[in-house]
Amino acid sequence: MIGHDDAWKTWRNGIASGRLHHGWILAGREGLGKAGFARAAAAEWVNQAGTKQPAPESHPDILFITPLAASDDDLRKQAEGKPYALKRSISVEQVRLMQRRLVTRPTLGDRRAVIIDSADLLEKSAVNALLKSLEEPPQGTVLLLVVHRPGRLLATIRSRCQIMRFAPLDAKDLALALDETLAAADPATRASLIQMAAGSPGAAMAFADLNLGKAAALFTRLLEQGDPNLSLRSELSSALGQRPGRDAQLGAIEAARRLLVTRLPLASPAERLCIADAHQQLVQLGAQAPTYNFDAGLLLMEIGGLLASVAASREGAN
Repeated sequence: MIGHDDAWKTWRNGIASGRLHHGWILAGREGLGKAGFARAAAAEWVNQAGTKQPAPESHPDILFITPLAASDDDLRKQAEGKPYALKRSISVEQVRLMQRRLVTRPTLGDRRAVIIDSADLLEKSAVNALLKSLEEPPQGTVLLLVVHRPGRLLATIRSRCQIMRFAPLDAKDLALALDETLAAADPATRASLIQMAAGSPGAAMAFADLNLGKAAALFTRLLEQGDPNLSLRSELSSALGQRPGRDAQLGAIEAARRLLVTRLPLASPAERLCIADAHQQLVQLGAQAPTYNFDAGLLLMEIGGLLASVAASREGAN
């Protein structure tokens, strides 16, 4: 919950006033901790004195709507604690099931919370069904919509909710939030992961989980120093190991893209043009990677070349 003091102040003031709004959009870049905030805020809402409260994930009065397992096989993997794939959207059936629950009384008190993570993934019919709950919310029920791109939500949804915005964490808060997760990383790798995260602890943790630490440090050096003798790109070609999965390849592309974005405010006009071109090519690589059978070493060499080209443009301008 580091770095979200304003959000907590708004939420707790609403509870203390006795007039907490029934619908909330938690808006901001993915990985900022919005879903974690939603769970903790929901727990505060349903908590009533004198009643022992279970954890949010198992609380009978906190309802979660998230994408389901993609197939029966993925459902089995989920039950076994193995990695599994999710469906791409949240269905209208899931929303209607939630609405059937809302006509019953809460279990442990007189309050209930619904968390939708994320509302960006609601099918069109699911959005229309959700409107009914936002228009006529049951007494004591609040709905928390985790949203990464609020502009994609229907205006009718936005107009019925209070919007709580989550900003990227500053460098100090981000480092504090990642103290435990990145404790084992060397200083250069840690610094590179934090830089590429661009204020998002979730992004830094995702890059670390994909073992992108070594690549991250090399990405930073390529962007800052260039690579006239190809030595850094040679190191980079094996930075993900012998046979990295597609998730690691996509993560490397996204990490490099984010690194370019963080460099943009410091860039000269000539360098910005080069950054824009490299960024566009990384976006194209990201679109192709899920279906193309890229050689991981060559892909990293391509990414390294794009980052090194930015450093070269800076040296040329100087």
